[in-house]
Amino acid sequence: MNTADKVSIIKTKLGTGSINIFGLPMSGKDTQGVRLAEALGAKFLSSGIIIRTKEAETKQNYTHNGALIPTNVFYEWVLPYFSTPDLQNYPLILSSIGRWYGEEDTVIDATAKANHPIKAVILLDLSEDSVTARFETAKTLNDRGNRADDSDPATFRTRLAEFHTKTLPVLQHYDTLGLLIKVNGDQSRDAVFQELVDKLYQFLA
Repeated sequence: MNTADKVSIIKTKLGTGSINIFGLPMSGKDTQGVRLAEALGAKFLSSGIIIRTKEAETKQNYTHNGALIPTNVFYEWVLPYFSTPDLQNYPLILSSIGRWYGEEDTVIDATAKANHPIKAVILLDLSEDSVTARFETAKTLNDRGNRADDSDPATFRTRLAEFHTKTLPVLQHYDTLGLLIKVNGDQSRDAVFQELVDKLYQFLA
């Protein structure tokens, strides 16, 4: 079966459900999430984009040092997006929404109540060496909007530590629920996308 047919079946099986994509910093979550959303006719929501926008609007800066946003603020700023009328009839592709252990059950409940139940969770699986190499490349190219976490090594190291201490337990919980799919993120963008589609098709079909 070709990729287009697999995408069509994934879209049918997904309905208005959600797919949540996780990975280390620089793993390609937003890149793959946007591409998947375009393929499925879905809407893309990134917790990072939402939070940075809210920080600018409110002149608050929770994440400047690479730490995750406090859970209560995450609930206030991010969860209401699931019920946005413009998203009502669409599937959602989520980029790392609910990164702190304990948030995932609330995200599951919120998406279900908004008629966007989580159908699968993707982990773009890369080593720290690989994402660190990408970090160094991005810092040299300066092609990611001058974000502090893409230029400051200490901030980047904090983000890595936050993933290991706070987000890995989230992924373990999703795995226990039978929702987790691991995709080799240490490939070309096209190869990652192809594996993502193949595994989603196998999982949802």
